[in-house]
Amino acid sequence: MDYLVTWSPEALEDLEAIASYIERDSFFYAQSVVSKILEVSRNVKLFPLIGRIVPEFDDENIRERFVYSYRLVYRIDKQSIIMLAVIHGMRLLENIEGRV
Repeated sequence: MDYLVTWSPEALEDLEAIASYIERDSFFYAQSVVSKILEVSRNVKLFPLIGRIVPEFDDENIRERFVYSYRLVYRIDKQSIIMLAVIHGMRLLENIEGRV
């Protein structure tokens, strides 16, 4: 099945904030991290179940992929995948409960 991948506004804000934060030290590294996150998000549609179930939610439709030290959290719906959040692995995931 070919899924349509979309980003929630909050996930896009997360990505922009990550890029801005990293860019303070290295424009090159910020571009590299953002590019890798986008690449992983595009590839999720091929094998959506490859991501692990997010332990904090224990819902088989809410999964995550790790990209460097970031968690790319997404929800699998019938024909779409919605990127819910991109958060640093040290942040609490409870901050995204309203997005799910």
